[in-house]
Amino acid sequence: MSAAIRLGSTLKELRLHLCQTGAASKGVREFIEKYYVELKSNNPKFPILIRECSGVEPRLWARYEFGKEKSVSLKDLSASDVLLRLETMSK
Repeated sequence: MSAAIRLGSTLKELRLHLCQTGAASKGVREFIEKYYVELKSNNPKFPILIRECSGVEPRLWARYEFGKEKSVSLKDLSASDVLLRLETMSK
């Protein structure tokens, strides 16, 4: 699986919320290690924010045109499942 996703058009920003040590955030941490560099290389000017907070439930937030936001839980997902959720939110 590749992080060759083009972000943009109506999508304006992505935020990943995760816990640095929690088991529920393990897949998100692996996603960052495995896919973030390629994702950012393919979308160098697109804002992808990573927010770490102790004890927080892992979530992906997407901000679209006109300030509309959606979020999806990433609790207990694998790195490839996180990538699939990101792909879905970017469409």
